[in-house]
Amino acid sequence: MHNPRHPHAPAMRDGVGPSCVVLPSRGQGSLLDFLAERLPAVPRDAWRERMEEGDVLDERGARVAPDRPFEAGLRLYYYRSLPAEPALPFEETVLYQDEHLVVADKPHFMPVTPSGRYLHHTLLVRLKRRLGLPELSPLHRIDRDTAGLVLLSVQQRTRGAYQALFRDRQITKHYDAIAPWRADLAFPREHASRLEEIPQQFFRMHEVPGEPNSHTQMQVDEVSEDGRWARYRLSPITGKRHQLRVHMAALGLPLRNDAFYPVVNDPPEGDYSRPLQLLAKSLAFVDPLTQQPRAFESGQRLRLP
Repeated sequence: MHNPRHPHAPAMRDGVGPSCVVLPSRGQGSLLDFLAERLPAVPRDAWRERMEEGDVLDERGARVAPDRPFEAGLRLYYYRSLPAEPALPFEETVLYQDEHLVVADKPHFMPVTPSGRYLHHTLLVRLKRRLGLPELSPLHRIDRDTAGLVLLSVQQRTRGAYQALFRDRQITKHYDAIAPWRADLAFPREHASRLEEIPQQFFRMHEVPGEPNSHTQMQVDEVSEDGRWARYRLSPITGKRHQLRVHMAALGLPLRNDAFYPVVNDPPEGDYSRPLQLLAKSLAFVDPLTQQPRAFESGQRLRLP
């Protein structure tokens, strides 16, 4: 449905690229009828309002009127909008930029890509708008709750070479985390298990019996003076969703301020007082285009309580 690289796609607006839908070979009624039926998550009146405001365009760049008749095979472009998006009082930092890569240092609470209630206040849209890079795309993702490094591809032409680094596990990633200290657990250690979604709770993962599909290396960097907390260095070998959070919770070491593990305890909307103590601290790899080593480190730091 989304194809911003089509040669006739409209330009991005305020960092947001258009989405695309193609009409089938048969149909009837108006284009408003089609959009209201094909994409019912947007109410019919909202589609009408978007069309009247010029937010729906055809493949020739012409504004689409609500009563325009159905046209088989026509390509429509529309811009996503949100009625009330929460503002985030944080800023990202660009650590590095060249013609192929952008390395950003993301704050806690900021999503990497548009989803749910967030569009303009996502790392991707903010960077597209700030840097003027319409083809910018993240090469990997970290949770909204996690802070730290995100590697983004500047252009489609060379994106595949960098995506292969993640697919082939050719990138070394280290995270810092604050969690309880247990003297009875030996470190360094490795943790491998099978992770799957929790039934009826698609937003959470849990360990289940079976062949491991997740693997994390763990070590302790520092223990607090009172012996209650420690700073851990976590190095994921695989990249399952919430892997580090689940692995630490499985050891009885849930990350400080984790709202999902071991139990769900979401803070109220707009409460930024308890950021998850997980930071994507460093990335290192050999650049596939230049064959030169690259290494980046977040400027943020997690402090022991």
